[in-house]
Amino acid sequence: MSKYFDALETRSADERTSALIDGLRAQIDRARAAKNACQLDGPEIKSLSDLAKYPVLRKSDLSRWQKKSPPFGGFAVKKPAHIFQSPGPIYEPGGISHDWWRMGRFLHACGIGEGDIVQNCFGYHLTPAGMIFENGAQAVGASVLPAGVGQTELQVRAAADIGTTAYAGTPDYLKIILDRADADGVKLKITKAAVGGGALFPSLRQEYADRGVTCLQSYATADLGNIAYESEAMEGMIVDEGVIVEIVRPGTGDPVASGEVGEVVVTTLNPDYPLIRFATGDLSAVLTGTSPCGRTNMRIKGWMGRADQTAKIKGMFVRPEQVADFVAKHAEVSKARVIATREGEMDAMTVQVEADGGDAESYAKSVVETLKLKGKIELVAPGSLPNDGIVIDDKRVYD
Repeated sequence: MSKYFDALETRSADERTSALIDGLRAQIDRARAAKNACQLDGPEIKSLSDLAKYPVLRKSDLSRWQKKSPPFGGFAVKKPAHIFQSPGPIYEPGGISHDWWRMGRFLHACGIGEGDIVQNCFGYHLTPAGMIFENGAQAVGASVLPAGVGQTELQVRAAADIGTTAYAGTPDYLKIILDRADADGVKLKITKAAVGGGALFPSLRQEYADRGVTCLQSYATADLGNIAYESEAMEGMIVDEGVIVEIVRPGTGDPVASGEVGEVVVTTLNPDYPLIRFATGDLSAVLTGTSPCGRTNMRIKGWMGRADQTAKIKGMFVRPEQVADFVAKHAEVSKARVIATREGEMDAMTVQVEADGGDAESYAKSVVETLKLKGKIELVAPGSLPNDGIVIDDKRVYD
């Protein structure tokens, strides 16, 4: 079994950038030709940095446009093999062509291939996770037991009877299967696990390792397919070769400096479903350098929280984009953070302003103009606010 899924994983930076620019130009053309509701205004793509001049596409936009033009809001350019439903509801297309979701690359990194039998414990009903991993298993030549979730006794029986060698599912459900097998005195052959859809805590990964199971995780969504994945190096998550990932300041489309935490925005190069600058709502950061495994694409640190930090304070919604507007109005302000607390039985709002100059009184007036609320101003030194992507910190506790 080759170490790499294909030659794309070890391209030089120049080769990858050139190919991504070509792919991006074609994808923008497809998105415009699809005649969806998105006003895809932006300049000619001469470099990848030009992508930041295009609008961000959010799930709320998709939901609204899908109601006007069902089922996909005009974004899908061909008839899909499957139609899936995610909470919202939002509908996503699915394909059955080779590695349509680009999950094969991740499964290959897990060591899964021909001769393996994958017990796929992701759901197959309405949501696409089960089909995403099944499509990836087919791309690497593995057989699939479409197990879904539940009926643990039957899961153990099937795994033992057919000789399952790999698991796909949420990080914690494998432990339930292994614990039940131990309790029943059944020895399983599972030595590989490809997980997603939840947090893989270090202690759980170590427990699997102690039981002879190598467990790696991926970062994927129903809309985009695979975005990033772990390799055997287990140092960050390597961005998939079929997407362009940006990290932007929450509430905006403005890229942050390398290493700074922000919202993950993804452009997929899947020609069947051209999503340009799709905001995931997740927080992450770029991890500098390349992976020790030899794959050369950009890495991110993995899931670091949610970017949608909207909070209702004193009866008014405060949104990340309002905080971004406040920062943009003041050249000397580098960051701001809204903190919601309770004083007695009343809401209170403090705005921490990281600035090189300025005064609290002028910032207080600006806060009222942009956030529509009065709040206490705390001036803090440049570089003192945490690099965690949080712009609205709701510290209120409701008993």
